[in-house]
Amino acid sequence: MTFQIGDKVVYPNQGVGTIENISTRSFGTAFERFYLLRFGCSMTVLVPLSNAANIGLRRVTKDREISRILSFLAIDWCPFNPDWKVRFKENSEKMQNGDLLKGAEVLKSLLQLHIDKPLSFREKKMLDRARHMLVSEISIARGVPEIHALNLMQRALAKSGLSLPAIH
Repeated sequence: MTFQIGDKVVYPNQGVGTIENISTRSFGTAFERFYLLRFGCSMTVLVPLSNAANIGLRRVTKDREISRILSFLAIDWCPFNPDWKVRFKENSEKMQNGDLLKGAEVLKSLLQLHIDKPLSFREKKMLDRARHMLVSEISIARGVPEIHALNLMQRALAKSGLSLPAIH
């Protein structure tokens, strides 16, 4: 899969970025092409074209998949491992995968856990990353401001008895 300058793409565990440039750099006698991704105003990441598929760089999800994600957030509960170390490892792998549904699973399972007990610092950070990843992709896919995407997500979660904690 190749991308062009200006394309919106999803970088796993970071969210939606824009391809700002495609450049070539030399390493001795070898040359490598890179995507320069920009996230927000300040963060940029260089991704080698040869490694883009391996790290899970992908196009923004289509609107019908967003509907499926919102439905998932609105119904039932997610199973989660009671052992912190195992749960954190599983959730980290889901976030690295870059699949939006996996990110929704992380978000939902952490919100469920949060009902019974406070989240650890690392799990709070993971919850914030999952929230950001989902909100940014819903916003781009639906063509709405992030605040509207957040409201869509909160309404879906409310149907399953969950709510997002305030960001600190």
